[in-house]
Amino acid sequence: MKIRMRTLLAESIITFSLLGVATQAIATATIEVYKSPTCGCCAKWVDHMRDHGFTVKTHDVGNKEIRKKSGISETVGSCHTALVNGYAIEGHVPASDVIRLLKEKPKAIGLAVPDMPHGSPGMEGSRSDPYNVLLLKERDQTRTNATIYNRYDPYAKKTEPLPQNLEAEDKSSSVMRLK
Repeated sequence: MKIRMRTLLAESIITFSLLGVATQAIATATIEVYKSPTCGCCAKWVDHMRDHGFTVKTHDVGNKEIRKKSGISETVGSCHTALVNGYAIEGHVPASDVIRLLKEKPKAIGLAVPDMPHGSPGMEGSRSDPYNVLLLKERDQTRTNATIYNRYDPYAKKTEPLPQNLEAEDKSSSVMRLK
């Protein structure tokens, strides 16, 4: 019995170690960013990606050519385009969504955050607007045909979960209970 427990423990440790290595490998992937040499928000997004473990190589040549070559429609365009592990990342996509994409490996062109929404990574400031991260499954897919991969809404109400056990509430409260 003790030998079996040790074997299970060893298998669990190996499994969790491999998962940690896989997650680390995703976060340490090299991402190539095509941007304007003078764009400050692109530089901030590059810093955001580095802060989340990515190795970033920048190409200060603009992004129109690489966007077109990658199959990203101008309707979902933004100020920079990145390439990572066979996917295109258009605009101010949060690192957590890129990491999720690399873990899930869907059949897709990549992710896009169209335009330059306030509050997205690299566009932080006094204002935050709701925005969506789009999953682009086909070349030249437009905004209206894309799948929403994640939503960001700073104004969405956070709902409090209901107590699991209403009996566990404080019975000394002043609420009268009818029998």
